[in-house]
Amino acid sequence: MSREIVEALRQIEKEKGITFETLVDALEDALLSAYKKTPDAVEHAKVEVDTETGDMRVFQLIFPEHIDVEALKVYEESTEAASGETHESWRLDLSGVDMNEVERVEVTPDNFGRIAAQTAKQVILQRIREAERDLMFEEYVDRVGELVTGVVQQSDSRYTLVELGRVEALLPKSEQIETEHYDHGGRIKAVIVKVQDSSKGPQVILSRRSDELVRKLFELEVPEIADGLVEIKYVARETGARGRDGKPSPGRCKIAVISHADGVDPVGACVGPRGSRVRMVVSELRGERIDIIPYHDDAARFVAKALSPARVREVIVDDEDKSATIIVPDDQLSLAIGKEGQNARLASKLTGWRIDIKSQQQMAAAESEIDYGDDDLAGQCMAITRNGKRCPNMAEPGSRYCSIHVDYVPSEEELAAQTAAEQAKAESSAAAEAAGEGATE
Repeated sequence: MSREIVEALRQIEKEKGITFETLVDALEDALLSAYKKTPDAVEHAKVEVDTETGDMRVFQLIFPEHIDVEALKVYEESTEAASGETHESWRLDLSGVDMNEVERVEVTPDNFGRIAAQTAKQVILQRIREAERDLMFEEYVDRVGELVTGVVQQSDSRYTLVELGRVEALLPKSEQIETEHYDHGGRIKAVIVKVQDSSKGPQVILSRRSDELVRKLFELEVPEIADGLVEIKYVARETGARGRDGKPSPGRCKIAVISHADGVDPVGACVGPRGSRVRMVVSELRGERIDIIPYHDDAARFVAKALSPARVREVIVDDEDKSATIIVPDDQLSLAIGKEGQNARLASKLTGWRIDIKSQQQMAAAESEIDYGDDDLAGQCMAITRNGKRCPNMAEPGSRYCSIHVDYVPSEEELAAQTAAEQAKAESSAAAEAAGEGATE
């Protein structure tokens, strides 16, 4: 053994990124395995490599009686590459042994021979492959949810193979967009959704359908999102699919954004100058339509905005059931629902509210059959809707109106009617109190 071996290990350390200590341990294990196959090999032995000179020495280990040698044995299975046969072997785990108590006698043979050298080579290569797999797994296991760019290597009915550099990732059929075709050599962006270890090395699973892909693409294109000035609160997405006629149907996505800095318009930041930023995201998603919605804490306002681009007249919310009835102009009903209900579904998914959309004509017909009692009006919004009915929403605390009609300006007739109703209610309450006091006396 010479310094050439040590220099070779140093070179492997630079090229493969494997620590020198790991390679020395692999070399010692390989040489020990080779030594065990030599004639007259002792049962308990240890190989040491001098990292300065490259010299190799074999020592027989003689343990004191109080150490149970059998308990130190670790059994392993190995498969020969040539024959495919599996063999069981063992090694000594000396990590918990005080080596000062163990007697060492040098038994280094004159040479190992061809078989020993071949065995050492196989074990070293195997340990290098294992170390490389561990490094790649550690590199990607903490990158779940990260956006990566890769080159398509192979595509079939089961999955698409994407090269990410040191590792080949899988884009399964279930994570692909039905209307997309991935050409060999083409570059695609995807998010890492899963990293798992296997006998063949780390397996990285990618996705083009994940909502996280939209978030990461906007973060890449919009500096305000990357800096934390603008946040994407929610994403609702339906990827492209093929209809019954076989024609591709483009996907659609809605995102709700909020600003955390004064003077920063979240929607404008995502759209970019002349729509440049959102166009880059749409291009990467291959034509997927994107609606950017300003997020609002008030559910009624948020739900109304989520139905964009349709115009909304009124929103009637039910906080207990977390449902909302949306009234839109008659000519906006089909736009609010969307093709095959897509716009309504995405709005419901984005807000988390169950949405029922009605036209003004449908709502007027439904309200004409409802008789509101006097008890039902307590705490109700005082605004009068276009069909002449009281708004059914509850008024905001400290206000006569709901959040939709917070800027509502009543007419003189409405003010007079409200004042008269309040006076009548006050007189009725006073009369009831007086009657109660008289009965007590």
